[in-house]
Amino acid sequence: MTQTAAIWLVILAALLAANLPFLNDRWLIVGRPASKGKPFFARALELLLLYFVVGALALLIEKRAGQIAPQGWEFYAVTAALFITLAFPGFVYRYLMRRGGRHAGEG
Repeated sequence: MTQTAAIWLVILAALLAANLPFLNDRWLIVGRPASKGKPFFARALELLLLYFVVGALALLIEKRAGQIAPQGWEFYAVTAALFITLAFPGFVYRYLMRRGGRHAGEG
């Protein structure tokens, strides 16, 4: 796998993983659907777990490419902020889009 392909794989995996908690009501993506929908807290915990899963994938790819570069806290702060930013479309779909064409103020 080329370095460019590996980078795109990690970016696409992060985009998919960041939006999964908001696009389904299953616990940990494969479990039983929540009866009344998952609370935001559960979605946030899934988002955190998937951040580490994508990080592990990136670490595995980096290890196969050569030596793993040491990272400081700044790296993790930036990647966490990027992961949350990638989750924005799923968040908007789940919490901000109006369902059924209803407008504000209508019953």
